[in-house]
Amino acid sequence: MEHLVLTVIAPDRPGLVEALADCVAAQGGNWLESRMAHLAGQFAGILSVEVEPELRNGLVEALQQLAIPGLRILVGDPGQPAPVGAPLVQLDLLGNDRVGIVRDITRALHQVGVNVERLSTETRPAPMSSELLFHATALLALPTDLALETLQAHLETLTDDLMVELKLYRHGHD
Repeated sequence: MEHLVLTVIAPDRPGLVEALADCVAAQGGNWLESRMAHLAGQFAGILSVEVEPELRNGLVEALQQLAIPGLRILVGDPGQPAPVGAPLVQLDLLGNDRVGIVRDITRALHQVGVNVERLSTETRPAPMSSELLFHATALLALPTDLALETLQAHLETLTDDLMVELKLYRHGHD
């Protein structure tokens, strides 16, 4: 079997995911996993599909010809999987929103070799004021030689500059 990674962007509408799933199944593909979201009126998703090598081109062609206005599909081959046994850590962060906050946080993670596996961010009004709060949750893969305590200390150097609260805990634990 051959694996494909599909990135899908389109104006959101009911039945969009069904149309994608129908096309994948009709072309002999198996939908393995996906992450999808509605954001600002747009649908965006990334999914992993497996297909027999001789059916690959037919699947890609059928996906590209779906009659959905504004649909864009990028097809790629999967990258390197995360190292087996890499410790996973959940990050929860809340602070005042400001330009560059995502850059500063991800830069600090990169400096210690942390890979961002998943990231979800949002802004929302603070209770009792009109200031915007920035909230992020992330699943992080740590290098095997990086202790959780070391990562915590490294990220805490940002908390004064960014005025954020952060929590780190092993994935699957409170």
